[in-house]
Amino acid sequence: MSYDNLDLEIRDQVAWVTLNRPEFFNAMNLDMAKEFCDLSIRLGEDRQVRAMVLTGAGDQAFCAGGDVQRFAESGDRVPALLKEMTTYLHMGLSRLAWMRAPVIAAVNGVAAGGGLSVMSAADLAIAADTASFTSAYTRIGLSPDGSSTYFLPRIIGSRRTMELFLTNRVLSPAEALEWGLVNQVVPAAELTERVADLAGRLARGATEAHGMVKKLLLMSPNDTLESQMERETRCIAALGRTADAREGFDAFVNKRKPEFSDN
Repeated sequence: MSYDNLDLEIRDQVAWVTLNRPEFFNAMNLDMAKEFCDLSIRLGEDRQVRAMVLTGAGDQAFCAGGDVQRFAESGDRVPALLKEMTTYLHMGLSRLAWMRAPVIAAVNGVAAGGGLSVMSAADLAIAADTASFTSAYTRIGLSPDGSSTYFLPRIIGSRRTMELFLTNRVLSPAEALEWGLVNQVVPAAELTERVADLAGRLARGATEAHGMVKKLLLMSPNDTLESQMERETRCIAALGRTADAREGFDAFVNKRKPEFSDN
């Protein structure tokens, strides 16, 4: 299936997804939200996908958030439009959060509003040294969406999250790295290469184990210590039955590099 507002390329078991509205700084409209939801479900069901990269078209923006021009044109329909958009966006983000393949945000420019939210929902984030980060929701009289009130406090803490939302402060790449919002900052010219290297290493890893890590970390804020440890027991025991675990054991004992088959 082809998309009008997203580009998809799968190579070497890595899905490269590009938000593709560069003339609008890759801002999200209803059509993009629908496509994002469809694509997230599709990739989550594709056993050949063992890592995913999410980035923006062009060199100006990762995603500038929602299409505010469209909101302005919608008049009294804005509440209904926002409900419909967030329905698709939130379903798509949920599917990415629970998919077994790790998701890397390659932040190639501005990540604002919903763009900041989508980036925060990724498992890892690598930013170009030309990127910037801001909430911008309250600047236009709106509150955050796109999972940011869930993920951001867990990534950078509640005080810093509150500061971003209330003041709309713009973070530089260095500040984003210092705050723990991104994992790495790299020269813009090297972003694709560095992300491809990381995605490739993840795609060659134990994908089911990666998926279990994602599930455990998603559930941990809602569990007690004992219930989380029980969840850990069940997950590690389930993985112990897999061919990947047997391969990992044998590689360790024989001092060789494992070759995971994803079984």
